[in-house]
Amino acid sequence: MDLRQLEYFIRVAELGSFTRASAALGVAQPALSRQVRQLEVELRQNLLQRNGRGAVPTEAGALLLEHGRGILHQVQRVREEMARLRGGLAGRVALGLPPTVARALAIPLTHEFRARLPEARLALIEALSANMQEQLTSGRLDVAVLYNPQPAPGIETALLASEQLLLVQARAQAGGSAGDVTIAQASRAPLVIPSRPNAIRMHVEARMAAAGCTPLVALEIDGVRTILDLVEGGAGAAVLSRQAVASAPRPEAFTTRRILLPGGEPLRIHLYTAQSALRPSTGTQQALLALLRQVAQEHLDQQ
Repeated sequence: MDLRQLEYFIRVAELGSFTRASAALGVAQPALSRQVRQLEVELRQNLLQRNGRGAVPTEAGALLLEHGRGILHQVQRVREEMARLRGGLAGRVALGLPPTVARALAIPLTHEFRARLPEARLALIEALSANMQEQLTSGRLDVAVLYNPQPAPGIETALLASEQLLLVQARAQAGGSAGDVTIAQASRAPLVIPSRPNAIRMHVEARMAAAGCTPLVALEIDGVRTILDLVEGGAGAAVLSRQAVASAPRPEAFTTRRILLPGGEPLRIHLYTAQSALRPSTGTQQALLALLRQVAQEHLDQQ
């Protein structure tokens, strides 16, 4: 069995499309289709059901997908072991980050990764926490950073950091407002907030419910940059991390205030690292996790 053909088939099956797989692999679509067809001929099975919307695995394809991921993972482990004998770690590791976390960590993490693991390759993917859990399960991600992940079979998590969530208002609209606010006071501010099941939205609602209040939702917007644009324009306030505000084109246009829970502690949300428990972690993944903890400690606001 040709490993390249197996890799091509897996990517088509995961992405559900020859077109998307062609773009992701950097391979012309006719060549990609030809390689997958040769694999089908060798195995005497139709592996993909092609239709107008893309391609989905057949029963035989689903079986090969399950085993094929493990085969490629073991090949990667062998390459890493060979690199270790040369004194280094090699291979590709795919890391998923929430957008605001990516803006804080991507550059310093990439620099550290290149300096310490010159023979390895790092792929960074920005996505929402719910989507990344699915990608961990499917094997498209090796490691992810998630906000408050829900327990899921086959996913191992470990606490990475915690961030304060702040009440963000346009400086022009806030007037002379300053100082901390209680979570009850924050609940009465018209909020521009992501739609469910966004992890920050779910966390804010849960903490407000525990304090006996509910958020006043002015607009539901999925996108931090757009939320900040609307807040700056006077559409309402937001509950975001300091990193999110710092990523705005004009962070000076906003004021931020701590949100205090009934016991007096500030509102926070936890970040976790997550990996698939169904596949053994490689040495490169372990090295990435160590770097991630170091960079998060240095660059995430944990006050």
